[in-house]
Amino acid sequence: MRSTVVVEGDFVRRQSGRVRAGRNGGDGLVVAVTGAASGVGRLLAARLAASDDVAEVVGLDDSRGDVDGVTWRVMDLTDPAIVTRLAGVDAVVHAAVDIGITDDPAVRSHRNVRGTQTILTASAAAGVKHVAVLTSAMVYGAHPDNDVPLDEDAPLRAEPDGSVISDLLEIEDLSARAPRSHPGMSVTVVRPAAVVGPGIDTVLTRHFEAPRLLVVRGSEPAWQFCHVDDLASALEHVVLHGVSGPVAVGSEGHLDQLAVEELSGRSRIELPASFAFGTAQRLHRLGVTPAPASELHYVTRPWVVAAERLRKSGWEPRYDNAEALRALMEEVGGRHALASRRIGKRDAATAATIGAAGATVAILGTAVVVRKARRRKRS
Repeated sequence: MRSTVVVEGDFVRRQSGRVRAGRNGGDGLVVAVTGAASGVGRLLAARLAASDDVAEVVGLDDSRGDVDGVTWRVMDLTDPAIVTRLAGVDAVVHAAVDIGITDDPAVRSHRNVRGTQTILTASAAAGVKHVAVLTSAMVYGAHPDNDVPLDEDAPLRAEPDGSVISDLLEIEDLSARAPRSHPGMSVTVVRPAAVVGPGIDTVLTRHFEAPRLLVVRGSEPAWQFCHVDDLASALEHVVLHGVSGPVAVGSEGHLDQLAVEELSGRSRIELPASFAFGTAQRLHRLGVTPAPASELHYVTRPWVVAAERLRKSGWEPRYDNAEALRALMEEVGGRHALASRRIGKRDAATAATIGAAGATVAILGTAVVVRKARRRKRS
């Protein structure tokens, strides 16, 4: 099998000798996409299936998707037998990484970490030349002293806390070690900013379901978004142009807190750091909220990234931060959450009323949920 490498500017395009006839009769890549039945994987599979540069799209998922023009391979992504489904594949995009809020973190972690390990090992065994792995810019950590924006090669300063952050750091480690363990296979990690858009449900999107936006006193939040459509187009660009990484994805620049409040129509609630983080940790420990206090850093501290590698290779986002935020607010319309926990309409009306009293919303809201949690534990 012959492989040619063409250097174009600051990025590399790998043209494999193992190609098939494309949509217009020319040569095209064979690309496999994990998680192709839903979410960003589905959007990516549809884009690749419509591309003149792609001969075949192989959709790998635990259920069959509805995208036309995709060869579906239904199986458990943590099963090593997946290597048999990668025969003849030139590039793999591992989009089946879950950063959403789930009821069972252990299941999510197994799927994320074990799934990534399996895909990387199987890809190497099948002779795949390029693997793109979806992670998140959250791995840089959210710190008051972060550069705005962060360079793509900045150190990963996120703290493993047993949440999705721990999953992402393990995925990053696996991806960094894979090319050393499997020479001849390149791995590009793709790190999007806060992903928003249809079907996206994370701690970050639920922040905007609250009646008021939490701000830690003395902090200077800097908001950057990545619309899910832009993420799909970025992943397509990475695999078709062989962009080497790490690669950050996001809208240009960022919004300050005042701009976010004006665009979202949400006012702020400002609390001391000790109170905000202490309360969040207490609620998580009691099982009231799905996310640990450390994830609160990502809505109160900056973690803006510069998507220089993608832009230098010719990619541009379709959405700016303001448009992405509007899309987020449209998506969360009618939903209500406090401290990342979904609440009903009756509770939401009470929370909004209390919210008019400023910090009282956090104090009273916390007292109520803590008492309920303690009653459940005793019963």
